[in-house]
Amino acid sequence: MLPTVVLVGRPNVGKSTLFNRLTKSRDALVADLPGLTRDRHYGRGIGASQPYLVVDTGGFEPNTDSGILKAMAVQTLLAIDEADVIIFLVDGRQGATPQDMEIANRLRRSKCPVLLAVNKTEGMNKAVVSAEFHELGLGDPLSISSAHGEGVKDIIDLALESFHEVEEEPELDQRGERIPKVAIVGRPNVGKSTLVNALLGEERVIAFDEPGTTRDSISIDLEKNGKHYTLIDTAGVRKRGRVLEAIEKFSVIKTIQSIEEANVVILVVDAQEGITEQDAHVAAYILDAGRALVVAINKWDGLKEEERDWIKREIDRKLMFLDFAEFHYISALRKKGLPELFKSVDIAFKAAFAKLSTPQLTRVLIDALQQHQPPISKGIRPKLRYAHQGGSNPPIVVIHGNHVDGVKDAYTRFLEKTFRRTFQLSGTPLRVQYKQGANPFAEDEDKRKPGEGIVSMRRRKTAHRAELKAKKVVEDKDRGAKRK
Repeated sequence: MLPTVVLVGRPNVGKSTLFNRLTKSRDALVADLPGLTRDRHYGRGIGASQPYLVVDTGGFEPNTDSGILKAMAVQTLLAIDEADVIIFLVDGRQGATPQDMEIANRLRRSKCPVLLAVNKTEGMNKAVVSAEFHELGLGDPLSISSAHGEGVKDIIDLALESFHEVEEEPELDQRGERIPKVAIVGRPNVGKSTLVNALLGEERVIAFDEPGTTRDSISIDLEKNGKHYTLIDTAGVRKRGRVLEAIEKFSVIKTIQSIEEANVVILVVDAQEGITEQDAHVAAYILDAGRALVVAINKWDGLKEEERDWIKREIDRKLMFLDFAEFHYISALRKKGLPELFKSVDIAFKAAFAKLSTPQLTRVLIDALQQHQPPISKGIRPKLRYAHQGGSNPPIVVIHGNHVDGVKDAYTRFLEKTFRRTFQLSGTPLRVQYKQGANPFAEDEDKRKPGEGIVSMRRRKTAHRAELKAKKVVEDKDRGAKRK
């Protein structure tokens, strides 16, 4: 399971700014306004020694008895219970406040490690600014700037140092083939458990017409058409503001972890309610996690023809970023459309673990370059030379070249679609990564004089080499004259 890092602090100390930096996104709203974040916000941490989950919380005011501030405090307490590590943010420019002391007292009772981060310390004497926060009794304060990135990598590395990414051995069937892990996710009451029971052919999990019947993620072995699978039935992902019951507080985090654990995800959508914002959020998280995906539009049998046309238009409009996935219109209750659904699961699983040869990848890259060169960036056109596979689930294509930092996101998406189309990788996202080639002038650049441009430095060295060559010619003539 991925470790969960929770950001806690009073309002307007920079939690959402830090969340956006850790997830390399703009998912959390940021403004100079206390109390802007009210619900928990989940994201996938990027750029650390291992993947992790990060949770942004609203401003924590523990002693509030009523109103929206109390609801925000409840949300924060639920997040604290979910945490593996807590980063407690304080404002280095305002100094330690009585409210910081109250939060520190509450965090000392938690069972997980707490790191104290003194934020907004850019341009200040770090030791002086952090000195007064020792009184909070949470260990040595760590000075950071979430807005500028100063100290952020150090604190997240410290938060994750006790967690080690374990490469799990894949489960194999009797033929020695990998057993696919298939997670079934979606909002509450869209028919996930009904779908599991329909696939199993028995009432294995409770299915009831009440949101939130499933409280935990359940793994179930399934044999279908002579092939083994592991189904993961998950709790429904509610809108964060509604996750208030103590028994449900782990539902969201466990669903996210189930997505990370799975090889293929079946996203179940309620056709009678249409495509909601929450459906799109779950789909986006599956895409960020790089998992193969099949979309099941459930309760299709209860719609009229015009309603079906409307749902298809909604899918094209709201889920257009899932163009790699197969969509199936099913009825889990009446067991309609299920064989085709599982055919797509097999295809997506095969694509997620496809082996792509280096010569084939390089040929596809060359063809793509001939069709469309990468745009010039800062006066230089990136040079892409060859490609090889760097991983599976999702397939990763590593491209080597020069000036690869200048490749635009739009061109990367063009390459991703080209590789996926050429190798017929249906049902899985594909990642393109770049690796900068060795710079033949790197040694020369290290010898550059202060303030000297690269061109001037190279001219100086060329002139010096010409001078040495001319000197050698003169010496050879002198030696020849002496021998005569």
